[in-house]
Amino acid sequence: IKKQQQDVLGFLEANKIEFEEKDIAANEENRKWMRENVPEDSRPASGNPLPPRLFNDSRYLGDYEAFFEARENNAVYAFLGLTAPPGSKVGVHVSHSKP
Repeated sequence: IKKQQQDVLGFLEANKIEFEEKDIAANEENRKWMRENVPEDSRPASGNPLPPRLFNDSRYLGDYEAFFEARENNAVYAFLGLTAPPGSKVGVHVSHSKP
């Protein structure tokens, strides 16, 4: 999980995409928010959704695998719901867990 989180955050930082991290390990409110905002069809069969999960405001974008696939297909901006060119400041939320 940690490596995936670093991969997502590193990409966002390198491309100057503004984001807000929400630590779900240390903050029950963030954990509850993530669980409530991950759609039913994107949750695991049992247990809770694991980070990293990406959102644009409260709109769920996907998990790490969806992000990775979008990056491999050079479609990260579309995945993030962004139309701004690289270098523009736009906001996304990344729910994650810090050890």
